[in-house]
Amino acid sequence: MSKTKEKKIKTKRSLWFRGLKSILRLFIKSPKFVYLGEEVEQGSLILSNHVGAKAPLAYELYFQQPFRFWGTYEMNSNIFKVYVYLSKIYFHQKKHWNLFLARVFCIIAAPLLWIFYRGLNLISTYPDYRFKNTIKESIRTFEHNQSIVIFPEDSSKGYFDELTQCFSGFTLLGRRMLKQDKDLSVHFANYRKKDKTLVISEAVKFSELMKFYPNQDNLAEMARKKINQLGKQELK
Repeated sequence: MSKTKEKKIKTKRSLWFRGLKSILRLFIKSPKFVYLGEEVEQGSLILSNHVGAKAPLAYELYFQQPFRFWGTYEMNSNIFKVYVYLSKIYFHQKKHWNLFLARVFCIIAAPLLWIFYRGLNLISTYPDYRFKNTIKESIRTFEHNQSIVIFPEDSSKGYFDELTQCFSGFTLLGRRMLKQDKDLSVHFANYRKKDKTLVISEAVKFSELMKFYPNQDNLAEMARKKINQLGKQELK
């Protein structure tokens, strides 16, 4: 019996989506990128704050290397699930919109964002046993020398300038990569909306982080503090 073929990894965005991004760049100005070390090498892991849609758009429109986001599986689902997620979770719970207004707005917004997310080529994340698929897809992405951007913050109560908690899912990915003799270069990043600047730390190997923070929850807490610190960093 033949094995099921795995879905081919896309190494760049589709032509139609690149065209759409060219249009968006006319209206969304590039942030200033500040690297506190060398620029990010391909195949790296970037842990960043979210700041609503600001940070994802900054990366997608202006980050100059192939990468993929981790993103909630609902946004990779059918248009009806996208509508429910956007209206109930994103705009109501996270952005604190009135639920009725969120539902009305998403009648128009959901189809447009559903199309946009088709172009993003997200790596779906899950809150249950299906997270193993997230890890598997991430490993394949690194094998194609693409970086991955993860927003580890707990945004269930909204997006804050200073992160209050980070999830530890990224630590499982780092551990799995180590088992495959791949020591990820990890960068921490902070999109500062006050001055429209994306500050990216110098790289540190995941194995080095594990030496000081072998517990995954402690490592996640360190990531939270580091991302917040970058938001306050004095820049030259």
